[in-house]
Amino acid sequence: MATIFIDGQAGTTGIEIATRLRARSDLKLLSINEQQRKDPSTREALFKQADLAILCLPDEAAVSATELAADHCRLLDASTAHRTHADWVYGLPERNADSRAAIANAQHVSNPGCYPQGFILSVLPLIEAGLLHASTPLRCYAVSGYSGGGNKMIESFQSFTATEADTFNTQTYGLTQSHKHLPEMQHYSGCAHAPIFLPTVANYYKGMLVSVALFADELNGATPADVHRVLDTRYADEPFVHVAPVNATDSLHHGYLNPTACNGTNELQLLIFGDTQRTIINARYDNLGKGASGAAVQNLNIMLGLNEELGL
Repeated sequence: MATIFIDGQAGTTGIEIATRLRARSDLKLLSINEQQRKDPSTREALFKQADLAILCLPDEAAVSATELAADHCRLLDASTAHRTHADWVYGLPERNADSRAAIANAQHVSNPGCYPQGFILSVLPLIEAGLLHASTPLRCYAVSGYSGGGNKMIESFQSFTATEADTFNTQTYGLTQSHKHLPEMQHYSGCAHAPIFLPTVANYYKGMLVSVALFADELNGATPADVHRVLDTRYADEPFVHVAPVNATDSLHHGYLNPTACNGTNELQLLIFGDTQRTIINARYDNLGKGASGAAVQNLNIMLGLNEELGL
């Protein structure tokens, strides 16, 4: 029975992960009381007891925690701090054929960001198949529930008056193109340049859509059917990534693509729409599921040599 410590278990992602792990009989979850959760000596003692620790902390705190943990245990970091770090393995099992083995053997794994997963899994296979050139400038549009912003954003949205909830219903951000996910999106997608990235937070709790729109001449003349063929072949054996048929109307609700349809699951759906001249790839998933806590549990299972689907 592996022993797990969540450093930062009071945060949104930490709570989600802890809830999933407490329901399992094959793991022992260490706990820390509220008064000691920032005490270095108490945390270090828990790192020493753990086989694996999950860091659910702000970036600077995650770096400090890594130093505190030293070599006492293996680490899975849910922050942005180490996602492009050369000494950390990127924890996206579906990225390529070598990802799972790298995660399984790593001392340090960086859990992927929520938005980047959909972008990377949509774009990378097209570049590797030769449909999309790595130097093609890309645009990525995304919408997420407010839980993606953590406790501060959750409190802000949930405290809105009726007027505020209407006024601030949907808000686009990252307009200066300095979003913290951009380096990760470029680094692991195979793109030569970071995309133009326009994320939006909307007034619902969780669920996300990440969309990439491409013209046929950006795809060497490929159609939505060609894109579907590449993605469907690539993810045919993946337990959590599912590619819908082209222009799948049964994926829509009254003609609309709803970002919440995968909530409560670890499923990531790739939905391809368009015509002979335009292709739109949409990744739909739960930003707190496959986008965060579900991804962490999936990585934990792989790191511990367990069935990847346990608890998911």
